[in-house]
Amino acid sequence: MQARWSWLGVVVCALLRGQNPDPVYPFLEKAYAALRGADYEEAVARFREAAETAPERPAIRKDLAYTLLKIGEREGAREQFSAALRLDPEDAHLALEYAFLCYETSRQAEARRLFDRLRHHPDPAVRATAGRAFDSIDQALAEGIRRWSEAVARSPGNYSAHYELATLAEQRDELALAAEHYQAAYGLRPGEQALLLDLGRVWHALGQTERALAAYRKAAGGSEPRVAEAAREYLPEAASVEARAAHDAARTRSLDAREMAERSYEAGYLNDALRYLKLAHEANPADFTVMLQLGRTYNLLRDDAQAARWFALARKSPDPRLAREAGQGYRNLRPAVGRFRSSAWVYPFFSSRWHDVFSYGQVRTEIRLGQLPVRPYLSVRFIGDTRRTTSEALPQYLSESSFLLATGLTGSPWPGVTLWAEAGAAASYLRRPQDRRLAPDFRGGVALSRGLGRLLGGEGSGLFAETSADGVYISRFQNDFLVYWQNRYGYTLPVVGRLEAQLCWNSHLTADTQRQYWANFLELGPGLRWRWRGLPGNLVFSVHFLRGVYTRNQDNPRGPNFFDLRAGFAYAFTR
Repeated sequence: MQARWSWLGVVVCALLRGQNPDPVYPFLEKAYAALRGADYEEAVARFREAAETAPERPAIRKDLAYTLLKIGEREGAREQFSAALRLDPEDAHLALEYAFLCYETSRQAEARRLFDRLRHHPDPAVRATAGRAFDSIDQALAEGIRRWSEAVARSPGNYSAHYELATLAEQRDELALAAEHYQAAYGLRPGEQALLLDLGRVWHALGQTERALAAYRKAAGGSEPRVAEAAREYLPEAASVEARAAHDAARTRSLDAREMAERSYEAGYLNDALRYLKLAHEANPADFTVMLQLGRTYNLLRDDAQAARWFALARKSPDPRLAREAGQGYRNLRPAVGRFRSSAWVYPFFSSRWHDVFSYGQVRTEIRLGQLPVRPYLSVRFIGDTRRTTSEALPQYLSESSFLLATGLTGSPWPGVTLWAEAGAAASYLRRPQDRRLAPDFRGGVALSRGLGRLLGGEGSGLFAETSADGVYISRFQNDFLVYWQNRYGYTLPVVGRLEAQLCWNSHLTADTQRQYWANFLELGPGLRWRWRGLPGNLVFSVHFLRGVYTRNQDNPRGPNFFDLRAGFAYAFTR
């Protein structure tokens, strides 16, 4: 895990010189100065003061966590990452950092849950990193469960086999299996009173409150002081849950439920946290803190519609800090759950083969219709170039040179796969003797993308592979169907300053059903892609040197082979 410092913090400190100071400015200035001098103990102390002064700022928590890692305080760093993630639950890279640190500090169950959530993230780099981590943890746990299950079958009286099996099952969230074997282990060694804490914890996670209370009470009255003290920490809250249903007033019920929800949330038992938060909201419907926590919890459970609903309610809080955090959560989720979602992308590049600059782009607004699996949309595409035609005796146009206005339908995306179809018109901005300025245009197709390894914008350096495939029907090209298959393999370099870069090998294949020469070729060659941290994560620059060969040469006025140097950038965003 590579430490990163908040560039924003340094810039803020510089901008505030000579002005009315931010309350945290003196602490941050000293903290960053201490970092530059490698005085990490001093930096930790100053970051802690800044965090206490501005507890709503996740960036301060992150920088404190990275500094704690510098001095080996891994558990302390983990807690600061946890606090930052509660403040900014949509920061996927922060969630990855926290998940890896949970795994490294023996909190495998929580790490597994986080990786499980993040492997469905829309960012392909986050999705790939989390997917690999989840598979690694989950497969190891599954294999361990299989081995210890066989050991229990061979030797039912083996205490260690039952205990190891229960531990691995709890880490994999197989809670019923964990409870069964913790109980079997306790039956074999009733003197191991710490097992009562394990049983109480798992029974509580299963919603079996009475059994959990009984286990905690028995442990609290036992002969092991450490175990008894730990058990008594659970009893006041658990007892209040038991008594709450019959005796406590509404506000007391709300506060107790909030405490239980917080405990469950910290332990990673999100479904339990959700249940307690609902109780707290029923007891006190005006508690905006509970609304915010409901939004966070639904977000972690990947129920974006419910999360957005609770964030929208919580942003009406009279507490400015709480309202600001809820508003940010709502804005982050709105594109996914709102009735309208707008996106835009642009890809301009220079081609040495054609001595031309080409540009492709699209602006699209989708309309969400309840739970329907398709979304209608309005789209404007642009396809053009600066040179316009070749210099041959019979010049050819180098692009469509058009704005394409269309309405269409897109399916709810499966992981990495999208279906779409649209109907509209192509408006050419050039006068072409053989073509109309405005022509009907019907298009549709399927798009697929996958990424593996250390992708650009992810964490760390290493090998990577990316593939994307598009099949597109275009009516104006004689009802042609074109296939574009692009692959990149290579190595993501270590970060230098704020520069992230990849060395890659390109393999591109294009083909069509009409078997036209210009649409059937293969390209191979090396390339370099890079971006700067601090700029939008979806802004990527690239340069590629390609050797191409036409796979169909009938009517080809050029040679069968070509070289091409391409340089450009790609940028996209969604609102």
